[in-house]
Amino acid sequence: DGHERQHLRPTAFMPSAPPAPLPVATRTDASRPDLRISLLFMASGAAALLYELAWFQWLQLVLGLTSISLGLILGTFMGGMGLGSLLLPRWIGIRHAPLRVFAALEAGVALWAGVLLILGPWLADIYSVLAGPGVHGAAVRGVLAATCLLPPTLLMGATLPIIGRQVGIQRDGAAHLGFLYACNTGGAVIGCLVGGFYLLRLHDITVATAAGMAINLGAAALALTAARKPQIEPRSCSAATTIEVPQVPSPLPRDVLWIAALSGCSALGAEVVWTRLLGLLLGGTVYTFSLLLAVLLAGLGLGSGFASRWSLTRRAPLQALVLVQLALIGGIGWAAWMIPESLPHWPINPAISLSPWYTFQLDLVRAAWVVLPAALCWGASLPIAMAACRDGAPSSTEDAARWVGLLYAANTLGSIVGALGFSLVVIPWLGSQGGERVLLALAVVAAWVAIDGVRRRSPSSHWSPRTGGLALGTFAIGIAILCQVPATPWGLAAYGRFVATYGNRLDPKVRPEIETSFTNAAVDIHCTYLGEGLNGSIAVTRLNSGTRNFHSAGKVQASNDPQDMRLQRMLGHLSALVDAKPESVLVVACGAGVTAGSFVPHPETRRIVICDIEPLVPARVAPQFAKENFNVIADPRTQVVSDDGRHFIRTTHETFDVITSDPIDPWVKGCAALNTVEYYRMCRDHLRPGGVMSLWVPLYESNRETVRTLMATFFEVFPDATLWSNDEAGQGYDAVLLGQATPTRLNLTELQSRFDRPDYLAVRRSLRDAGFPTLSDLLGTYAGNATDLKEWCRGAAINTDRNLRLQYLAGWSVNSFVSTRILDEVVSYRRYPVSLFGTNEENRKRITASWKSVPNRSP
Repeated sequence: DGHERQHLRPTAFMPSAPPAPLPVATRTDASRPDLRISLLFMASGAAALLYELAWFQWLQLVLGLTSISLGLILGTFMGGMGLGSLLLPRWIGIRHAPLRVFAALEAGVALWAGVLLILGPWLADIYSVLAGPGVHGAAVRGVLAATCLLPPTLLMGATLPIIGRQVGIQRDGAAHLGFLYACNTGGAVIGCLVGGFYLLRLHDITVATAAGMAINLGAAALALTAARKPQIEPRSCSAATTIEVPQVPSPLPRDVLWIAALSGCSALGAEVVWTRLLGLLLGGTVYTFSLLLAVLLAGLGLGSGFASRWSLTRRAPLQALVLVQLALIGGIGWAAWMIPESLPHWPINPAISLSPWYTFQLDLVRAAWVVLPAALCWGASLPIAMAACRDGAPSSTEDAARWVGLLYAANTLGSIVGALGFSLVVIPWLGSQGGERVLLALAVVAAWVAIDGVRRRSPSSHWSPRTGGLALGTFAIGIAILCQVPATPWGLAAYGRFVATYGNRLDPKVRPEIETSFTNAAVDIHCTYLGEGLNGSIAVTRLNSGTRNFHSAGKVQASNDPQDMRLQRMLGHLSALVDAKPESVLVVACGAGVTAGSFVPHPETRRIVICDIEPLVPARVAPQFAKENFNVIADPRTQVVSDDGRHFIRTTHETFDVITSDPIDPWVKGCAALNTVEYYRMCRDHLRPGGVMSLWVPLYESNRETVRTLMATFFEVFPDATLWSNDEAGQGYDAVLLGQATPTRLNLTELQSRFDRPDYLAVRRSLRDAGFPTLSDLLGTYAGNATDLKEWCRGAAINTDRNLRLQYLAGWSVNSFVSTRILDEVVSYRRYPVSLFGTNEENRKRITASWKSVPNRSP
């Protein structure tokens, strides 16, 4: 239960007083653990993964999607499990029946999950009131994360040590614990796939949590049933069968604890590095991350299962631990080479996939190709480490829970350090290539510790030539692999899943330190900047034609291409013109800065707040588009905030005349949080009277249901919203949604007079450069309103914080290319909006002149 994020999670506790003598426990079937206990652990793992998916999704909405927030959530989750494995075996005496204790733990987790379902919205509201910027805000985030996650994770962390009492700590017991861990991980794989591909995709957090509660309660009932006929039965306390517990339990070998900690650190560090890189290559959808986690868990489970079987029949577990750590060096080196040098060159074009299921099959193969070798080694470490700890130990009733908990806590501590250290320090400082090198260094150190453990247990504690040669060979191999780790190709950061498609156009010579192997092809794309920040990898490229592109999440997010310039200027100028006096503006997501820069020429604008989750974007990307964005970053009216836009709006007390939201595509995991009913309501509540909210709507790489859901959700909060199309002669591309708290009314005479003022000269030039010579050309992009599109949106799913339906729909349709068909359907409902533009016939003719190029129900 909950062992899905780490492969070994050890814990440390030395009892202050020895337990009383107890009868020896004998196993009724020493060949294998009881089937019921295996099922218990499988169910517990499945439930824990469902909770992890549901709770992480909910807490990220409240605390934000920044690396700091995610680090707090992950650290609390893992820290609670480590503390549970460390403390609860001490508080729960050895005389308590282990299976009954297990049942109580599972029931307690289910109970707390139900409490969170009820109290979750209230806790979110309390956080909104108390949270603020700086240290105070971080402290409130930590308190909320601890309040929600510590109680259940403490109980989850205690289950493995408690079951350790049931199966024992001798040689076969250690093997059986490894097998149970494999069962737990197998259940986690099932929970990951069922939760990510079914429960959360078709239902919501409530249903996923309820499923986890049902599994927990079922496991508790099964444990109580199994406790009636226990697997371990006490013999009579005769002199022949009773062994006194040692007064001072022998300590676990420190070298094994260090190996457990280093292994946990490298496993979670690798998860951070590989998830970022493979997320680019496979597409950063929720399904991609579910597949990656499932592959990692499957590797851990298989490795643990194989090793537990081995430890039943083999000797010398510490020597085996050395071999596993040596193999881990090779597994990490394999992944470090395959991700940048092999997978980007596989001849795969996702655009020709006929079904998401075909894409998932390829993704599964590519993920397994990279992740499985190292994951098998990490998984094998747990049963072998347990066998190494207990090898040669006399049969005794010493509390197995404390031994297992100590090993579990050491691994958990290492896992926390790995997860936080790599996401917050290593990758932003050293990049993915440096992260891979640190992973290799950790594996080399773990192998050295294991080799030294073998030396110290040899008849002579001195280094023998054989042992010394092995140590030097390990060091030499590790250094050789470390020096050969290739850099991440900028094509992967720029074009992601389409890197093979664009491969023959990428320039390997502009940045020699990130050279790719595309050397014999025509070159017309050049990388001018590559950065790996706290929250993602970004790039800026230049075409021979002069077009510059900003890339994030493995695709172009903004550019100075005419089509993109139209959209970016539309977002800014439409919002500013509809609002009578746009003094204060909030721009969510900086991108190339063109949308934010559109407000610079407006004479009424006094304050521009740019909120972006990745600090590198406004600092390094926007200045490269200074001409197009009027150098908005350097403008004295501009303030840059590094935060998740949703979290900023939730915690700020400032109100704005305009809020424009231009996040990256909704199929990218987490971005659907900026398109929920709750988010739109927060934006509406932060608008001043007469204020405007505008939103980017991608039609490309989308399908009908995704666009219907996005529009229907916006119309739920802004029932008189309007839609404005950025198309090219009727060919669909993207659009802008614009909403106000009250119905939008435009006095075109006053608006034209304002537009013609001398102080609006820069505004007119900005629009002309984007392809709008006149005000009528801009207003002619009108494509419909909520009333017209009510029938088209009927039955569409509404994207809420509970279901985040949009990211599942968008992720399913990421390879769809039907934007023109969607636009044709939308504008077929369009009518001239008298309530918006008035009844002037001349205005009607000018505005509808551009509608002739697309189908229209009422010209």
